[in-house]
Amino acid sequence: MGKWGLIFGSVIILTGLGAVYLAACVGRFGMIKKLADGKRWLRLLISYGVIGAVFGVLVLTMSTVNAAMVLLHEVLFFLIFGLAARIIRRVRGKDLRFNFQGWLAIGTSVVYLTVGWMLCHKVWKTEYSLSTDKEVGTLRIALIADSHVGTTFDAAGFAEHLRTIEEQSPDILLLPGDFIDDKTTAENMRGACEALGAMDLKYGVWFSYGNHDQGYYRKQGYEPSDLEKALTDSGIHVLNDRYELVDDRFYIVGRMDKSRGPDRKDMTALLEGADTDKYIIVLDHEPNDYDAEAASAADLVVSGHTHGGQLLPATFVGEWLGMNDKTYGYERRNDTDFIVTSGISDWEIKFKTGTKSEYVIIDITGK
Repeated sequence: MGKWGLIFGSVIILTGLGAVYLAACVGRFGMIKKLADGKRWLRLLISYGVIGAVFGVLVLTMSTVNAAMVLLHEVLFFLIFGLAARIIRRVRGKDLRFNFQGWLAIGTSVVYLTVGWMLCHKVWKTEYSLSTDKEVGTLRIALIADSHVGTTFDAAGFAEHLRTIEEQSPDILLLPGDFIDDKTTAENMRGACEALGAMDLKYGVWFSYGNHDQGYYRKQGYEPSDLEKALTDSGIHVLNDRYELVDDRFYIVGRMDKSRGPDRKDMTALLEGADTDKYIIVLDHEPNDYDAEAASAADLVVSGHTHGGQLLPATFVGEWLGMNDKTYGYERRNDTDFIVTSGISDWEIKFKTGTKSEYVIIDITGK
């Protein structure tokens, strides 16, 4: 929590400083200057009023966090185009007659964040093809994580995405955590579980917990046990630090989330008794135990949690701070394949500028 506190604290400080800088930038627009009639204090007051009004509308229509994200992106583009204007002024030797940098900053941020909204709310397909020497035959896996039902889609929207995934003819669907969160209503939670249960898959749906799946949502009127019951009642296989052998062909292993602390088993204890000649798939929500997993008998580890880095330029902050081993994509260590998905949805921030929302199809080819 210390690292997250540092991150959120930094965002709050940057938002405050950004508002001060943005007020100075807004005050350079001709209309603001005209209203202020040469009075610097009035120009700043009007600028803060404009920023406050826009911020308030964004808070009401999205959230405080998303309003802060919009403000910080505005600040970034005002800085970029302000620097460009400074260079142009120095080269020309005189001031610019038109506040082009201000209008460019506003226009660019609108286009940029509109694209970021689309990258977050639209869902793309990502495919991987893997091979193994183990006798698993061919296996088509569908993978989704971080649905956070109720954010970019409700239970009905989730069901539509599942139908799209089902059209890819997977044998099995894996959900490594953050299926729901603190904003998921009981109705959406149960509806999403029923949608999973309605899928027609050879080996069904397999779920492991993420950091948001247990205990964050009690204000919605249900408990973690209610989620597990809704999942199992819908025929979903729930694995929490245990494994199951499927069709005598491969193992599905669900790890307890790292956020649960010392209760979580290490890989040696978790795989005790498993036939390591068989293909082993591990669901681990947070991608941060790669060394131990690569040293184990695991063949494939799938994760989510990072949201693919979410926003530029903070994409790899989790790796820089040592919270994650990987932010997004595929990696192989020793004989273990690792895949981190950017997630099919989002938690709080409604924009993805460093990645996109996705579901994943993994084709395994063995003996």
